[in-house]
Amino acid sequence: MISDFDDYMIHQTTKPVNQPITSDRNYYDRYWFNGFDAEGEFLFEIGFGLYPNRKVMDGHFSVSTKGRQHSFHSSRRAPTERMDMNIGPLFIEVLHPMRAIRVCIKPNDTGIECDLTFRASSAPAQEPKNVMHDELRLIMDTTRFTQMGNWEGFFSVNGDRKEVVLSETLGIRDKSWGVRPVGEPEAGAPGVMTTEPGVYWVWAPVFFDGYSTHFHSFEDRDGNPTQLSGAKVPVYKTQDEIPRGEDPGHREMESLKHKIHWKKGTRLAERADFELVTSDGEKFEYSLEPMIRLQMLGIGYQHPEWGHAHWKGEEVFASESWNLDDLDMLDYKHIHNHQICKVRLGDQVGVATLETICFGRHDPSGFKSILDGAE
Repeated sequence: MISDFDDYMIHQTTKPVNQPITSDRNYYDRYWFNGFDAEGEFLFEIGFGLYPNRKVMDGHFSVSTKGRQHSFHSSRRAPTERMDMNIGPLFIEVLHPMRAIRVCIKPNDTGIECDLTFRASSAPAQEPKNVMHDELRLIMDTTRFTQMGNWEGFFSVNGDRKEVVLSETLGIRDKSWGVRPVGEPEAGAPGVMTTEPGVYWVWAPVFFDGYSTHFHSFEDRDGNPTQLSGAKVPVYKTQDEIPRGEDPGHREMESLKHKIHWKKGTRLAERADFELVTSDGEKFEYSLEPMIRLQMLGIGYQHPEWGHAHWKGEEVFASESWNLDDLDMLDYKHIHNHQICKVRLGDQVGVATLETICFGRHDPSGFKSILDGAE
């Protein structure tokens, strides 16, 4: 179907822009953002996904503060116009590509509102492609970039309004697209991923003064990396300084090591150690100490009702809240989380986002079954 975007010289296939090159029902296009202050007072996150072959678009906003997490969920039939990024009171607006994006939730019955603008402070850093097979079938083939920045605006929960100040609020975003498992599981004979389920993923971008370090790793059940990469990325004080295209100051890491210290009886990190070395020998050795946590359930991951790409209706939205200390951290729904952490590298003090998700056996962590806790 022809749409407004077809008027631009951006075609990569013989199909109209809004028609994916593959008929795989798990094709997707997705934004993710977070925002936080350096002292761990609050952490908010946003997820917004389009699943054109499932005809679904969904969006989420979640904020963790004062020991509670509040979440806004929304879903609709996917529009054919790719610039239509509205779901009920939630909308996303690209103010300036790769520089400024606005996320807004207008006043609504849930009591959760926001008007927030992400302003980039780095060039987008493209990560290695993420490719995964379940036996012979390709189940994941994605491209993703990560970008550092700051936020301004406000968010409000039940009338409690928080002003978000640009100079005090850091943020990270990623944009990814391709094919990944989403939505309702498919039928058919079980594959390897079903007979011995397991995922080990660690992601940890860090803000330092004038630069950031990036780390991410998938590992198999024996602890062997199936995907491992990292980089040193310049962070700029003004957007006029950010290079267009690839940043000449970008440095890939040649050696990367990490260790997660799990909280006893859980799969929640209580500390994490990293050692990253660039090809020219620059070394970064630091530890992450968590300050505040957000459960990824709040933006749809492993959510039994508001999971990604599930058909909910023509246009629906809702909210929920919980006390973080009341959660069972060995419940499948709560394994996936983000923590904002203090970082110390010699005399430098930084702040990081630490993402961990570990299901199933993982020998280096001492996990022996699907959801046993650390000893």
